[in-house]
Amino acid sequence: MASETSYNNNGGDEGEEEVPAQIADLANARTPSGMRGIRACKRCGLLKTLDQFLDEGCDNCPFLDMADNPDRANACTSAFYEGQAAVMDPRESWAAKWIRVDAFMPGVYAIAVTGFLDRDIEEDLENRGIRWRCRPVGSTND
Repeated sequence: MASETSYNNNGGDEGEEEVPAQIADLANARTPSGMRGIRACKRCGLLKTLDQFLDEGCDNCPFLDMADNPDRANACTSAFYEGQAAVMDPRESWAAKWIRVDAFMPGVYAIAVTGFLDRDIEEDLENRGIRWRCRPVGSTND
């Protein structure tokens, strides 16, 4: 009789092994659900379809309040970006460090994003003490 090992991420019962946070993050990674209508978050560069941003918001930037807000999702994302990189383990990936997404969730990221957040969104984020630096094309400065 084979024994089964189940995994959880919240301490669970005896006989269950705890899932490392890295694996749990990977299991929750979001990728674009289709090839059409892909947009990039202007702050972190995460790629999703507009519908995904409307349904879930941005995994890295929940404070942008894109879920269920079409105007905000359009203002905080861009259809214009250069390149893409699938990042499975951001903390260990040299590519994630190079495109500066090593502190974010696993997912597919734009190498560079064209566009900036609207001034009123920038001011709102500044007032809330949130770092909002966008990822513009050709920018090498922090």
